[in-house]
Amino acid sequence: MLDNRKLPIGIQDFEDLRKNNYVYVDKTAYLYRLVTMGKPYFLGRPRRFGKSLFLSTLKAYFLGKKELFEGLAIAELEKDWIEYPVIYIDLNKSTYENVKTLNNVLDYILGEYEEKWNIKNKSKELSIRFDKLIQCAEKQIQTISSLP
Repeated sequence: MLDNRKLPIGIQDFEDLRKNNYVYVDKTAYLYRLVTMGKPYFLGRPRRFGKSLFLSTLKAYFLGKKELFEGLAIAELEKDWIEYPVIYIDLNKSTYENVKTLNNVLDYILGEYEEKWNIKNKSKELSIRFDKLIQCAEKQIQTISSLP
């Protein structure tokens, strides 16, 4: 039988890949093991070796998007599918020829999360804003953890 699925050349977004019927080599059992082992990991891979797709897959998992994982190994392994707050910073969308460009992109990304999570009194300092985002995410996780 001929498979009509497309090859995911240049596709770095897990949700796009799954919703648009691209070929996907299921490595979600490894993802589940990595997430549930509770150890810190350094994920170093060469250029063009799937880092962005893997991080996008982690994002979908932590956002509890169970429907994207139907038919994959993790669908059988994960029982709870809890939605966690995710801070996902994708720096692939621009070229960074100077510090100002990087600062503008980070300002935009942080602003999106601050709006989404209703964070007021924004600092001008990016590091302080990022710290506030992490604190906000932590509070959300504590709320999730205290639910029965």
